[in-house]
Amino acid sequence: MAFSASAQDRYGTKPPVVLSPDLAAPWVMQLGGRSITGTSVRSNAKKVIFRQPTAPRRQLTTRPVQRAAVQRPANPAKPRGMDPVYLPQEVSYDGGQKPGTIIIDTNARFLYLVQDGGTARRYGVGVGKPGFEWAGTHKITRKAEWPSWRPPSEMIAREKAKGRILPVFMEGGPNNPLGARALYLGSTLYRIHGTNQPWTIGQAVSSGCIRMRNEDVMDLYTRVGVGTKVIVK
Repeated sequence: MAFSASAQDRYGTKPPVVLSPDLAAPWVMQLGGRSITGTSVRSNAKKVIFRQPTAPRRQLTTRPVQRAAVQRPANPAKPRGMDPVYLPQEVSYDGGQKPGTIIIDTNARFLYLVQDGGTARRYGVGVGKPGFEWAGTHKITRKAEWPSWRPPSEMIAREKAKGRILPVFMEGGPNNPLGARALYLGSTLYRIHGTNQPWTIGQAVSSGCIRMRNEDVMDLYTRVGVGTKVIVK
C-alpha cells in the first residue's frame, strides 16, 4: 500500500544544522571587505600568498686559473741599426789629393770623396775582417748596377768548411750581397759595393771588399766614373 511522504520526511535522519560562529562571515567573504550601509566590514580570514618553490642555490667553488708561462729570451737581442756617425756628411779636407779622388780609411771606417774648396763628402763603410785587411792604390775599372755575384773558389771552400754553402752564381737583386751598385777596383777581386746588411756599416766584417749602404753607394756611383783613383789605407 502506498504511503505519501511530505518534504519533511525525505531523510530518515535529519542532518545537523551547522551555523558559523560569526553569522556575518559568509557575507563578509562575498563582499571582500566592502562597506555595508556605511560600516566597514573586515574579514578575519588570513591572506595566503603562494610562492613558487625556488631551487637551492649551488655552492660555487673557485680555483686558480692556470696560465701558460711566457717564454722570454735570457738575453734579448738588441735591435739592429747603424751608428748615425756613419751617415753621409760634408767635412773639411786638406790631404793634398785632387778633387774626385776616393780615399778609404779602413781604421776609421770612412770613405772620402775629395771635392773642390777644401771639402770632402764622407761616407761610413764596412771593411775587411781580421786576416782580410789590405791597402793600396787602384782605379775604378768597371761600374755595375745591381751586379751579379760569383764568389771566388777560395771563398766557396772557406765557407763550406764552416758549414755554409755559397752559390756558384747569384743574379743581382735585393738579396744579392753586393747590393745596388758595385765599383770594381783594377784587376783585384775587391769592390766598393752596396749591402743588404746595412747594420754592418762601421764594422770589420767583409772578405776585403768595401761595403756601403745601398743609398750611399748609389749616390757615390753618380759622382765618380771609370778611371777614378782609389786610395785604400
